[in-house]
Amino acid sequence: MILEVTNINTYYGTSHILFDVTLNVDQGEVVCLLGRNGVGKTTTMRSIMGLTHPRSGSVKFEGFELMGRPPYSRAKRGMGFVPDDRRIFPTLTVRDNLQLGAKKGARHDGLEEWTLDKVYELFPALKNLDSRKGGTLSGGEQQMLTVARTLMGNPTLLLMDEPAEGLGPLVVKTLGEQVLKLKGLGQTILISEQNLPFALAVADRAYVLEKGAIRYQGSIKELEADEEVRKNYLMI
Repeated sequence: MILEVTNINTYYGTSHILFDVTLNVDQGEVVCLLGRNGVGKTTTMRSIMGLTHPRSGSVKFEGFELMGRPPYSRAKRGMGFVPDDRRIFPTLTVRDNLQLGAKKGARHDGLEEWTLDKVYELFPALKNLDSRKGGTLSGGEQQMLTVARTLMGNPTLLLMDEPAEGLGPLVVKTLGEQVLKLKGLGQTILISEQNLPFALAVADRAYVLEKGAIRYQGSIKELEADEEVRKNYLMI
């Protein structure tokens, strides 16, 4: 098992946000953490990455306990984080953004390492924008750049926080196709998302979060068949 999150409780000040959240991700899986806006999805992802520290519980990555470890330590171990606000460098070119994220010799899951050429093969639009500054890109192009930059770090586990948020339907469709290509390559991915069709198209399993607690877990086929869960926790 790549990721084991057990009974984490996370607070912002005195506000209790996550309540005994437990989830896991196996190697090669695409797992989606689903829920409406404001239910704790981003806090869960930040807690896993170490950007926000749970007060209790356990986060294990490849069997190694990460509680108390800083984000850079988790990145060194093979976690790659795609934040919901993208965080590209607006004054640097696409190529420079990608090269800043490069980390050679980081793979230890048997997959082929990512290079600039390989990333451009997955995101051909970025190749055409190679010399453009990040700040001039559209929202969809910036999202592709953020994912591509994270891949350049050769993560064993790719964490994607609400990647479809704010994107048009065609861009979301393209992003879904790229996630499926990553899945086909064997990349392990955990996605937080409120776009149910996107999640149903790319994920193997799903967890549903409501008011900071896991209310449902199961395969994507089981979720598709469970109208009550979708109605109670995912419909707006």
